[in-house]
Amino acid sequence: MSQQSSPHDGKHFVVQKGKAQCNQGDQFPQHKVTSHKKHFWNDSDGNADFLGVTEDDLQFNPPGPSFGKCKLKPSSGGNLPCSYAPAGKWQKTYDKVKIMGKKIVTEVSELQCVVGGKITIKDHGQRGEMSKKSVKNADNKTVQHINPLVKMQDYKETVLESEIDAY
Repeated sequence: MSQQSSPHDGKHFVVQKGKAQCNQGDQFPQHKVTSHKKHFWNDSDGNADFLGVTEDDLQFNPPGPSFGKCKLKPSSGGNLPCSYAPAGKWQKTYDKVKIMGKKIVTEVSELQCVVGGKITIKDHGQRGEMSKKSVKNADNKTVQHINPLVKMQDYKETVLESEIDAY
């Protein structure tokens, strides 16, 4: 039995601090999660920046003309501000993982605007970080081969010193 591939394979889940883009706008607002306050992707501290975006999260920050000037609204003085109006929920969402029964938004998700623009994900908002435990457990020789500019033992000592200074 073969596993079917999905357009979501290898794609990141989108978090609140991620940015959206409209193919008719010139600004890139952050998502505003209003559907829940419970599920955070890759953040155990509960930082609101990492709230998972769902199919029902249709607001952006800054609010108002979130996507700047709209190419579909020309005027003699340049394009008029965006009058964002979502046409339903996010589409191409991932239904294998849900937050409180709502499908999640990934890098391939889209949202149609009734004015005519298509909103997509510019930046999912997640960033990989090394924890102090990861630094302590890293093999110096392996890191040296991957990145010869990093002196891992020196870096470990710096991390351990900053940990001691914190107490």
